[in-house]
Amino acid sequence: MPNQPCITTSGLARTFQTKRGPVEAVRGIDLTVERGEILGFLGPNGAGKTTTLRMLTTLLAPTGGSATVAGHDLARDPAGVRMKIGYVAQSGGVAPDVSVREELVTQGRLYRLTKARAAARALELAADLDLTDLLDRKCAALSGGQRRRLDIAMGLTHRPEILFLDEPTTGLDPGSRADLWELIRRLRAEQGMTVFLTTHYLDEADALADRLVVVDGGRVIAEGTPERLKTEYGGSPQVSLQDTFIAITGRRAAPRDAAPVAV
Repeated sequence: MPNQPCITTSGLARTFQTKRGPVEAVRGIDLTVERGEILGFLGPNGAGKTTTLRMLTTLLAPTGGSATVAGHDLARDPAGVRMKIGYVAQSGGVAPDVSVREELVTQGRLYRLTKARAAARALELAADLDLTDLLDRKCAALSGGQRRRLDIAMGLTHRPEILFLDEPTTGLDPGSRADLWELIRRLRAEQGMTVFLTTHYLDEADALADRLVVVDGGRVIAEGTPERLKTEYGGSPQVSLQDTFIAITGRRAAPRDAAPVAV
């Protein structure tokens, strides 16, 4: 089904029950993501971004609405969704006391590759993400940029159709951030991969995303290309996305002292 969207949601919602009563974290998200698209999913803290991301990656069950991810119904076939997606969490998930090679091979085995195929796939991923010289280094000895490349390699083990990236460059220096930007572009260009990106760095979203979706209060409040949003809400395609974001939400996406973003 090459002409069908990669992700569709209708009224996707999540309510948490607390001692003080129900909290509506996501109040009905309607969303379409096309195949091969890089989507920037933006919003201030508490807007519902992480909850939406966790639902789309099957980590959290919706309490309302529906969604289809890579052709699989989120509620009826979560296992099918998981086989089609890669997820790179903000905090990462590598074990510090094992080598890069061991992490990659273990990830392959978790996806039911044979030992030989998992070892071969580890070499492929290491070559693609500039990790070959680090294969026998313990993960604890990796730099922030190297560890992030390993996180992404693990998310790509099974060649997913969709890659979910949650704040992928938080805490990285400008050089490492620029390298990851180039990697994301290459994944789309060479593999046609769909990338669902959350970030508080608005320069990053402006540089990478084909289209932006802005959420606040658990709902979509604006969407469109960066140029369209800047024109519609900022008055000119030349204004910064940061100023546009403030015009849309009334709030900043990140603290003033956030690390500068590479160009």
